[in-house]
Amino acid sequence: MARRRKGRDIHGWLVVDKPVGLTSTTVVNRVRGALGAKKAGHAGTLDPAATGVLAIALGEATKTVPYVTDADKAYRFTVRWGLETDTDDAEGRPVAESPVRPSAEVVRAALADFTGDIMQVPPLYSAVKIDGERAYKLAREGETPELAARPLHVASLELVDVPDPDHAVLEMVCGKGGYVRAIARDLGRALGTRGHVTELRRTWSGPFEPADGIDWPTFESLDAEALEARLLPVAAGLHDLVEVAVPEVAARRLASGNPAPVVADLDYGDEAWASADGQPVAIGVYRAGQLHPVRVFRLDG
Repeated sequence: MARRRKGRDIHGWLVVDKPVGLTSTTVVNRVRGALGAKKAGHAGTLDPAATGVLAIALGEATKTVPYVTDADKAYRFTVRWGLETDTDDAEGRPVAESPVRPSAEVVRAALADFTGDIMQVPPLYSAVKIDGERAYKLAREGETPELAARPLHVASLELVDVPDPDHAVLEMVCGKGGYVRAIARDLGRALGTRGHVTELRRTWSGPFEPADGIDWPTFESLDAEALEARLLPVAAGLHDLVEVAVPEVAARRLASGNPAPVVADLDYGDEAWASADGQPVAIGVYRAGQLHPVRVFRLDG
């Protein structure tokens, strides 16, 4: 017999400004514990040394996580020139050095090669799986796993500040699976020097921005009731999908996992989400005038 998950049926999104030093999983667990929620997850990992927008899904909102994970995310980060580390950030061991310090003009000229559809080799210390093992676990055991290049779409990459010859501040918007640390590493090599990330902040994630959430000291000061009042609705994670309002009869069919006729400006195979009285009922695929549910929401517990 399956063991029942302990906790409350609580549904929605909590956007947290993750502080330095905590893993994304730790933050999720703290949020889940503070709210007494049965179920929680996040939409895109931030390294322990990184800060910024971490969108945490609770209850039925976890069914919308893939749509936020797949969305573009924005980062502001500082690169330190002249030194490459094995982790591609300031916490790693130095592995290569260079006396070259690129000028702002040289950096800007190189950025075009790192925008659009590119191929990126993830950092050695990353969560990429190799034969079932995480790359970072193999690296910590002294192995040097071969990581294959993966496609990444970089919508924009801009130089925004050069505080001194050793450092450059950049902003990037990219799709799912992008590693800012790898951008710093590869950009350093392309410029005839070396580079690693010293500061990294996610400035927005899909539909979620800092204004939507709370900083960590505020989170720690609030009780469960106050935190619950800060939750965003489950549908906040469905910003990229078309909403289709359906009548009660169709809502009942979709909630039971059955297709239902809908009136919508959709093409065959499009995904959309059905709502009834403003609440999400199901996410489905549109075929021949009907929405075929692939995820059904149980917001009543």
